[in-house]
Amino acid sequence: MGNLIEAIGNTPLVEITSFHDNSNVKIFAKMEGNNPAGSVKDRAALNMIRSALERGAITKESRLIEATSGNTGIALAMIAGLYDLELELVMPATSTRERTLTMEAYGAKVTLLDNMETCRDYAEEKAASGEYFILNQFANPDNYKAHIKTTGPEIWRDTEGKITHFVSAMGTTGTIMGCSMFLKDKNPAIQIVGCQPTEKSSIPGIRRWPEAYLPKIFDASRVDRVIDIAEQDAVQRTRELARKEGVFVGMSTGGAFHAALKVASEIDEGIIVFIACDRGDRYLSSDLFG
Repeated sequence: MGNLIEAIGNTPLVEITSFHDNSNVKIFAKMEGNNPAGSVKDRAALNMIRSALERGAITKESRLIEATSGNTGIALAMIAGLYDLELELVMPATSTRERTLTMEAYGAKVTLLDNMETCRDYAEEKAASGEYFILNQFANPDNYKAHIKTTGPEIWRDTEGKITHFVSAMGTTGTIMGCSMFLKDKNPAIQIVGCQPTEKSSIPGIRRWPEAYLPKIFDASRVDRVIDIAEQDAVQRTRELARKEGVFVGMSTGGAFHAALKVASEIDEGIIVFIACDRGDRYLSSDLFG
């Protein structure tokens, strides 16, 4: 028994078996949709808010603001509610209605703007006024430190230290940075593979940032390889995961899985773990599963 915060993390690894026939290569999904607010971002949201409170950077009277494409916002809304903190989330208007409604259900104020870059500028301008505190997931070390503390150790434990490749979408890059730091410390030979959309693709949760908006926590030297993912491949893999494996996830996970399959096709043996970022139910109003 415990409180909701204690339910964050220790998500299962699920083997994906329907897509290749080399028994010497294993592919596992790290099922982050099992977190209470439904995504890997629960980990970073908790660590950013709790660490800021512990440092005294914020108090119960602080007003928080954050730009988000969805999952971080949902997680922050849940955690902020648990700590009785006021929160405004700034999100692209193209985000699915499920995301907005979920944030509001947790008690957050939601502001919708044109695109993610505009959202980030708006949040930073509001914070600069001194009336708001911005957690700034794109530059906040507490984002990636959450994965040094939890996600990386869980993967190492659950693969009995046998993981050879780690695959993750890259948005804020907190997940891939933290997991890389932990896993490379355990075994420098582990390959860290990141995913970004092709130039003309739109994949929620994966970004190809303009140079001016590249997350400050990102260190390219910690990623061994970056695989470009076409939107149609991410959609196809997302649908296949649901239909063939019962793994109901969002499009960024489909993209990461596509990259994992590419890696699997190139090696003779190994254990590949990819991050299944969230749950598919927050995309039902889109045409992802249509």
